[in-house]
Amino acid sequence: MQDVCFTYGDEAHPALAGVSMAIEPGEIVLLTGRSGSGKTTLIRALAGLVPHFHGGRFGGRVDVGGLDTRLTRPSELAGTVATLFQDPEDQVVFGGVAAEVAFGIENAGVPAEEIESRVCRALDEVGAVHLLERKVAELSGGELQRVTLASTFALRPSLLLLDEPTAQLDPEAAAALLRLVRRLARERGTAVVLSEQRVARALDVCDRVIVLERGGVVIDEPRERARRWFQGARPACLALARTTQARYVGGDTLCRLDAVDFAYASGPPVLAASSLELRRGEIVALTGPNGSGKSTLAKLAAGLLEPLRGTAWRSGRASYLSQDPGRYLARERCDEEVELGARGDSGAAARALEAVGLSGYEARHPRDLSSGERERLALAAVLATEPDVLVLDEPTRGVDPEARQRLAALLRRQAGQRATLLVTHDLELVEAVADCSVTLEAAGELLAA
Repeated sequence: MQDVCFTYGDEAHPALAGVSMAIEPGEIVLLTGRSGSGKTTLIRALAGLVPHFHGGRFGGRVDVGGLDTRLTRPSELAGTVATLFQDPEDQVVFGGVAAEVAFGIENAGVPAEEIESRVCRALDEVGAVHLLERKVAELSGGELQRVTLASTFALRPSLLLLDEPTAQLDPEAAAALLRLVRRLARERGTAVVLSEQRVARALDVCDRVIVLERGGVVIDEPRERARRWFQGARPACLALARTTQARYVGGDTLCRLDAVDFAYASGPPVLAASSLELRRGEIVALTGPNGSGKSTLAKLAAGLLEPLRGTAWRSGRASYLSQDPGRYLARERCDEEVELGARGDSGAAARALEAVGLSGYEARHPRDLSSGERERLALAAVLATEPDVLVLDEPTRGVDPEARQRLAALLRRQAGQRATLLVTHDLELVEAVADCSVTLEAAGELLAA
């Protein structure tokens, strides 16, 4: 990349401002920075999607595998570059897992007799071979992320672009993915750009770190020099501090699930005889591996689903922050989006936006925000409803470390107003804010901790 600048549509400020960098075969580059700093735009530029797919004003030059992206369409780069997008839901084409993973390599001209083995190998590499015969619509968020990862790996590209690849993975799967990325770089010579907000775990596998701020490069340093920079300049990137607000002291029960069973349509059982109680003033963390039924249990607690057997009871208003809130944005301005939940109360909307660090964003279009900013906007819309039961499904997905710290402090500060169920793979967040943790095993069994 040589002096690359890019501005979306009618935006006043550039998403990339004079970025220059080079990536060698077999090198793993960790790309990080606050939400809205330009990480996703940089990845789009390396894939040729900027400027061909995302409209705007482009300057500078990007060469990938000797091809000038200004003159080469993204489809022509497909055999050289493979991209995992930030929202895997937007990347899926087919209804079945096997067909989805096969799609890219079929289009890349892989001989028919090799496709099945490539599909199985890619799924096995990401720990998802057991999903081969599943329908995409039946997968959890984490399972879907594994499938889209397999689709990307199956292409065996020279340049692999991963935008928040561990955001929805359980800790074991995230660690396995990073080990796999390291192996691909070392054994195949694959160059990797890894965009991550969970800096601490990604530092162990990368060779070099690039930090963006307002579209420009803040640092471009080898791993250990970058680690020292984070320790001094942005310590929250390496560890989430435990909040100091008062802990739970007891309150009335606001939600109770008693021996609930659930299954989707004609699918297998997701939950079996699961029980959970939420009390005012309490933050309960719900953890467990991908596909264990955490989101299903959360929707039962919020009243979005009804159990097949057992009872679900709640008192007062329940509000739910979904795992992919960007799919549900409905208004043209951020303040209008939050006012939906606040019944048109502009004052309540303004307070909610301030609470999540989005004051000044009132007139912005929600679709113009970064993924982490959209996550915070959706949280503001949920908080504005003033719920008695608050259910948050992966609220730190795509959120930068400083914003995670603010979220932790906010949840503790407001804990006494409600009962909170926190569904997450973010174990640092659990340690920082939760009064207790409940693990949902693969068989739907709840284990209290």
